[in-house]
This record gives sequence, structure tokens and C-alpha cells, in this order.
Amino acid sequence: MTALIDIQDHGPIRELALARPPANALDPALCIALRDAIDGAASDGVGGIVLSGGPKVFSGGLDVPHLLSLPDAAALRGAWDAFFAAARALAAAPMPVAAALAGHAPAGGCVLALCCDYRVMASGAYRIGLNETQVGLVAPDGIQRLMRRTIGARQAERLLVGGVLVDAEEALRLGLVDELAGIDEVAVRARLWLESLLALPRAPMLETRAIARADLIEALHEDNIDLGRFVDAWNAPDTQAGLRALVARLGR
Repeated sequence: MTALIDIQDHGPIRELALARPPANALDPALCIALRDAIDGAASDGVGGIVLSGGPKVFSGGLDVPHLLSLPDAAALRGAWDAFFAAARALAAAPMPVAAALAGHAPAGGCVLALCCDYRVMASGAYRIGLNETQVGLVAPDGIQRLMRRTIGARQAERLLVGGVLVDAEEALRLGLVDELAGIDEVAVRARLWLESLLALPRAPMLETRAIARADLIEALHEDNIDLGRFVDAWNAPDTQAGLRALVARLGR
């Protein structure tokens, strides 16, 4: 079986590259592989992580065709549990994580990016955001908290309610990403940012980081995600219509 995460070490920094082409759709196997790779980096004492994806698409989000094929609510719940296991592993990683977004990052791809400490995005027409309402889904309170802590309450409301994806320049203006670079340079720029942190006294940097990110970890607590409510709403007519329209677009 081909590895779902490509791992490459650059001194004390480890790059974890999502490797499920063409769009790194987040099925349970990829999500669990990412969680395990983060846990492995922690066990190995890695100083920092770069999370990257494929060219032109960092991750297209959850694998909707897979989700629609699942036989029952228990299987659906399991798939979403796997995704949030990956998100929580990123949020709780004991070392800083920089996202290298060499392409689009909608929906679940944006969630993973929001769980990282720093985001470098490819300049150009690539887009990022939480477009859940566009496909008939509700962004849970915990996910909305991630967006609010990053760009502020008013702008988060605007993007979340409209399911808006913004281009790289607008994402930078809003603070949704921290830096733009050429598509071939995003991983390098992410490493350089991590190196700047690793040059600081390590224990104070990590302790300060843990305090600063406590609200992010709390946002992803199961009480703030309420997956049961989310799964219960899965078969609502609006949701199913939106999801199947998305699958139809993907199949063109």
C-alpha cells in the first residue's frame, strides 16, 4: 500500500505531506495516518512540523463521495471522528506546526490549516475558507471558534454564513493566512518560520505557545463539535441536495 503521508526530515524540522492524489480528500485512512504521523514526530522529538499537500490543492476537504457511500450513521460518525482526531492532533502537537498551502484549502483543508501555528499560502488564484453552507452543512461551534480566533468575529461571521472561499490575497489581508509565496516556495518559507522559533530559548517558547493555544484545543473539544447533532442532520433534504450537487461538480 502506498504511504498516505510522505515524511521528510530537514534537520530538526519534519515535513508531513498529504499524499492521496489528486486532491488529498480526507477519508478516514488519511486522517488516521496524519494523526499517527504527528504522534510519531512527537515521539521522535522533532522540533517543528511542516504540514504540506499536493501541488495546486493542499486538501480538497472531506471525501464527500466516501461519506455518501457509508451504510449507516455509525460509519458516518466514525469517519468524522477520524477527521477530528487529525485536527486535534495538530492543535495539541507539542511542537509548532506550519502549514504550507501550495494550492486550494477549502472546508476540511481549511480546518487543518487553522489548527496549525502559521500558514504560508501560494500566491495567485488559490482559495481557502469554510464553504460548508454552500454544500448544505453547518459549521459546528468549535470550528467557528477556530475561524473567529484567527480573523475576528465579524469577518468570521461573514465568511461562515456565506460559505465564502477567498483568494490568497484576501486571505492574507484578513489574517486567514500569514504569508504568501510562490507555489514552489511555500514549504521553504514554512521551514524558515519554524527555524526562527527554534532559535528562541526552547522551554519558554513552548510554554508560551501552550498558553496561547489553549483556546484552540478547547474549541475542538467534543462538546463544542457535537458530532451527534451533525450526524443526525446528515440526511436532511437540504444537506443531501447540496452534497450530491457537489459530487456532480467534482465528477465533471
